[in-house]
Amino acid sequence: METAAELAERFDRRAPDYDGSAMHRGLAQAVADFVRLGGVRDILDVGTGTGLVLRSLPAGPWRLMGVDLSPGMVQVARAALPSARFEVADATSLDLPDASVDLVTCVTMVHLVPDAAAAMREWRRLLRPGGCLVLATFADDSPSWHGPTPQTGYSPADAHAPFGSSEALERLAAASGLVVDRVAEWELRSADGAPEYRCLITEFGSDGR
Repeated sequence: METAAELAERFDRRAPDYDGSAMHRGLAQAVADFVRLGGVRDILDVGTGTGLVLRSLPAGPWRLMGVDLSPGMVQVARAALPSARFEVADATSLDLPDASVDLVTCVTMVHLVPDAAAAMREWRRLLRPGGCLVLATFADDSPSWHGPTPQTGYSPADAHAPFGSSEALERLAAASGLVVDRVAEWELRSADGAPEYRCLITEFGSDGR
């Protein structure tokens, strides 16, 4: 697995063109449409990238914050959504008070952290009573995944397997002190109608509420 510095450097390079991806834009909008905003005051997007999820939300009274390891991504996010607060930070160890947010979102990032359950416990710490965490992850059968690369023997599917099915997400929830409340599917198709990406959007609540 890449180090934090390597991840930051890789995503710094992607920052100028990141918003050009139909997958990134479409999934961000799908997550924004999925979340429930009634009674929400504070929203935190972890691994925010260029802030696409926060930028896709409807206007409202909520306070928006995004964190990302990549300074390049954060720079783009700040320029695109100056009303939000964006910080360069490690999303798995956040300098924020307990019970300080109502909604945490994380889109196609959780597979990049060394211990996903520990990271989700950290995000759970931030939730107020009744708050929730929403993850978007690539499904096991996403057509975008191929076999191992000849150079490394690594398959992208390997990294996403712990998050790619309802059963895997239930196991992750149990290890994180959370419960799965809702799951939706999202798919991106090419111009000829062929499926390109398939994702799961999952809402987790605290198992102690």
